Amino acid sequence: MDPQRFKDAYARLEYLDENATHKVRRHGRGRLHSPSPEELDEALKILGDYTTELKDIVRELFVAIGSKPKGKNDPI
Repeated sequence: MDPQRFKDAYARLEYLDENATHKVRRHGRGRLHSPSPEELDEALKILGDYTTELKDIVRELFVAIGSKPKGKNDPI
């Protein structure tokens, strides 16, 4: 496992959680009206962006787990 790569991916995951998770959580429980088409479009865009970023982070975590640690003299 490459601990630095894993640490970096985990930091990205934490950042995503702190800054974007609230955007994809369900809002307005108990609303009496349906969202407008514009609101739905915006919600789908946010969800798509979140999902893409999460997929990239998970991929990076798997690569980090399967990688050898980089030494001080190894190329970046």
